[in-house]
Amino acid sequence: MSQLRFTAEHEWLRAETDGTVTVGITPFAQDALGDVVFVQLPDLASYAKNAEVSVVESVKAASSINMPLDGNVVAINTLLNDAPELVNEEPLGSGWFFRFVPTDTQQVEALLDQQAYDDLISAQG
Repeated sequence: MSQLRFTAEHEWLRAETDGTVTVGITPFAQDALGDVVFVQLPDLASYAKNAEVSVVESVKAASSINMPLDGNVVAINTLLNDAPELVNEEPLGSGWFFRFVPTDTQQVEALLDQQAYDDLISAQG
């Protein structure tokens, strides 16, 4: 898990060998949401950092997923269309949301590492 980076909004990012970055929500986020029943995936397009790109709905609430960095979404996890529960079952695996090519790859390294994210969760509760 040490290769993962995190946002303060509880999204995880993993740099892939092909230059893309995979994005999903953390186990902490999916636990807070409860049973996921629907995921609206982003379009394959360019987005600015913090733009709303996806929505995840659960039995408890709906939550926006924002673009963690400037970049181009190049792949979406279509498995979530028919099996949104993958977000609950494997939030760090097959429950990923989308892949994008960041405009500036150095920005990925500037995100929270595992220790900083753990500290954030501890501080929140």
